[in-house]
Amino acid sequence: MLWLKRWNFIERARLERELWDAFEGGEDIEAKVEALRRALEEGPTEGSAESPVSPAAAGEEAFRLEVWETTRIRIRRIEALMRDQAPR
Repeated sequence: MLWLKRWNFIERARLERELWDAFEGGEDIEAKVEALRRALEEGPTEGSAESPVSPAAAGEEAFRLEVWETTRIRIRRIEALMRDQAPR
């Protein structure tokens, strides 16, 4: 059902909101995106105590990363525009 989530604007908006909330909370969004990227690249290791990640869960996390990467770019663009518009 991941293909359906890709086309569901409500699901995309929910994932975008996660990153916006982090930004508004003062979190480092680049670090948050990179941590998710590393977690996807590493995945659980053989013989680790972690439960095996199902392909569906890995696909959802990859989708989250895709949405977060585009949202991060949009956030930084808006931030730059607002900085340029600030009264001096």
